[in-house]
Amino acid sequence: MNPRLASLQTYPFQKLAKLHQGCNPPAGLSRIALSIGAPKHAAPGAALAAMRDQLHTLAHYPSIKGEPGLRNAMANWANKRFGLVSAPLDPEQDILPVAGTREALFSFAQAVVDRSDQQRPVIIMPNPFYQIYEGAALLAGAEPWFLNCTAQTHYRMDFSAVPSDVWARTQMVYLCTPANPTGAVMSENELQDLITLSLEHDFIIASDECYSEIYFDEQRPPPGLLQVAARLGIKNYKRCIVFHSLSKRSNLPGLRSGFVAGDRKILVDYFQYRTYHGSTLSPPVQAASIVAWNDEAHVAANREQYRKKFVAILDILGDVLDVQRPEAGFYLWPRTPVSDTEFARGLYDQQHVAILPGSYLSRQASGLNPGQNHVRMALVAPVEECAEAGRRIRNFIETL
Repeated sequence: MNPRLASLQTYPFQKLAKLHQGCNPPAGLSRIALSIGAPKHAAPGAALAAMRDQLHTLAHYPSIKGEPGLRNAMANWANKRFGLVSAPLDPEQDILPVAGTREALFSFAQAVVDRSDQQRPVIIMPNPFYQIYEGAALLAGAEPWFLNCTAQTHYRMDFSAVPSDVWARTQMVYLCTPANPTGAVMSENELQDLITLSLEHDFIIASDECYSEIYFDEQRPPPGLLQVAARLGIKNYKRCIVFHSLSKRSNLPGLRSGFVAGDRKILVDYFQYRTYHGSTLSPPVQAASIVAWNDEAHVAANREQYRKKFVAILDILGDVLDVQRPEAGFYLWPRTPVSDTEFARGLYDQQHVAILPGSYLSRQASGLNPGQNHVRMALVAPVEECAEAGRRIRNFIETL
């Protein structure tokens, strides 16, 4: 077996299952799961219909690069969403369809990390973080370097805290904006500073933007890495790669459909890797994806549902829990009055509400675990169910 497999840590949901062992939730209360960030809103009907209409195409092997119509839809969406007028993405050279961002975020590190240097390469990532970043770094032979995102940094990555000797070994930075689990959004100035650092220290920026379409102010969508690069006049998007998905944007997590875009020189080699890696989108998935990327009405309706859920649950919890609405995304990241694991176990045992301890989403770094005494609540259930969860959480807090 690959010896690097031994360095992988237990996945958060396996830890949560173990934490719940021995619990005996009240039989009269149905289970409410706020632990997993899997959207539960209805998928766009037109996309599902397009998929059904193309089932006969399963008799054919799909192209690794995807059909031209799919790449066109992806490029057109990104160009319009991020205002890439001065340097529009070319669907032939700047876009690669992928089987969801999880697959791509992992495989990208395997393709780009150079292990020929005597020094172990570094991949910087936020802390707390999406655990795929850590696993990808470890299996690529790189050292994960965790950059703590706390209330003091407004839950954003403060790159001034990275020592010069770490920058010297850094080959890639994983960025997540809007962030999972905190919902923090990197500003245009912060993204500009990071791009400047990438040019100075010669590393790739891998920006996970799969929550970019869940925000609250229709006039102020979160900025994207390519958007900022274009405004800086970096028309070839040098060292900038972004990852987008239909999972959160269009409530299609089971479709496993997304794309990677940016620096075409990097994408040439990543495409070569993918010809062996073999994660392709089936023709029906491509057909559904084209419809989804071409429609914004269902995405706006999706955002409205999340707005209502945040209002409902924060009205209930605002005066009993240290919790605020995030800048974007669909997670709450409250501080807990007791340890995060004690809070999550007690809430499940007494109220049958599943949430994720924050310490399961972070690592000890620079003397602290930034997820401790936080929990992640995914507001993916319907509005009424989220409100019911809020009432149960309040009842539990009042027993502490």
